[in-house]
Amino acid sequence: MEEVEVPCYLVCPISLDIMRDPVTIPSGITYDRDSIERWLLTAGTCPLTKQAVPAGCDPTPNHTLRRLIQSWCALHGVERVPTPKPPTDRARVAALVSRIAAASRSLVTAAPQGELLGALRELRDVAAESERNRMLVAAVPGAMDVVAAVFAAASAAKPSPSSESATSVADAALEIMSEQCLARVANTEHQLLVDALVSALQRPNPASRARAALLLHNVTAAMPSSRLASLPEQVFGEVVQLIRDKVSKPATKAALHVLAGTTAWGRNRVKAVDAGAVAALVDTLCDGPERRACELALGALDRLCGCAEGRAALVAHGAGVAAVGTKAFRVSEVATDKAVRVLRSVARHAATAAVVQEMAHTGVVGTLCVVAQSDQYGDRTRERARETLRLHGRAWRSSPCLHRHLQAIYPCC
Repeated sequence: MEEVEVPCYLVCPISLDIMRDPVTIPSGITYDRDSIERWLLTAGTCPLTKQAVPAGCDPTPNHTLRRLIQSWCALHGVERVPTPKPPTDRARVAALVSRIAAASRSLVTAAPQGELLGALRELRDVAAESERNRMLVAAVPGAMDVVAAVFAAASAAKPSPSSESATSVADAALEIMSEQCLARVANTEHQLLVDALVSALQRPNPASRARAALLLHNVTAAMPSSRLASLPEQVFGEVVQLIRDKVSKPATKAALHVLAGTTAWGRNRVKAVDAGAVAALVDTLCDGPERRACELALGALDRLCGCAEGRAALVAHGAGVAAVGTKAFRVSEVATDKAVRVLRSVARHAATAAVVQEMAHTGVVGTLCVVAQSDQYGDRTRERARETLRLHGRAWRSSPCLHRHLQAIYPCC
């Protein structure tokens, strides 16, 4: 078929395609709704004129241009652009939030929850339509607070004939909540949200578990230190299980973030070790994870090796020391620094004769020597490597696993 030249005034200046839903912004320029709304998420100016666009601006539909586009398509035998659905307005979202708040009483009275579930699913569908709608739901005052409260109440519902309905309510609320808004809510309702997310992690549905892991990461990142230092043991048990189950890469990364971010305190370290975190992290390293996951796993191990229980668990693992040693090289500078810190903790506080011999036989000492003399690593990382080598230099100097030229470079070893 012969190509038809599209008039420039029917084409969106951003996407360069025929506009499906032309809208005009305050600068007077018309764009396709989807393209300009995506643009305004990151830039507060008109793409062509560079004029500032007020935050929360609602573009005006250009009905005249839309009818012209439809007529042009019909005249030239081009498939007509379908008439767009009317955009969701703030009043509809606010009405849905009010329905959810009113229907949430059924969770307390154990009444049928069909109305609540229907309103939640309708709000979920609205948010899933576009990025604009997700922002609109998040911007309605109190929307995330209501949804988070419903999620927490449904997750805490006692087993009963209606517990399956409560689970459906919790899942629907879980899909609506955004990470940023939930983090804000977490400042006041942190304990309820943590308990609810733990309940979500215990469900068999992989999608619900993955979503709960991402939200748990954001909740713990927003929690005050005073609360974060006393997380319940169930949090660490479910996070470790999530790492072992390999639900998805984003879920595993979120779980690693939680472990690395919450184990700065001694009590949390012991809880994580008791939950089997060290073994799960070592197994993750052995699986050859991507760079960021490797850095997070090593960072969590560095935190856990800050306590005697963590170091004991690492050296007790058949591949623990060797796995850390292999990731101290050719992953990233961050991974090398974390791995060297872990090895220094082991060499300083948990180095039995068997462990010292293992570090030499598995190539860990050779790796430390390479790091100590390489200019590609930072001064602090190299100094930690040298410090670790000096701790057991006499034992390693006579090891056949070390090359003579490396012993000559580090006579102190």
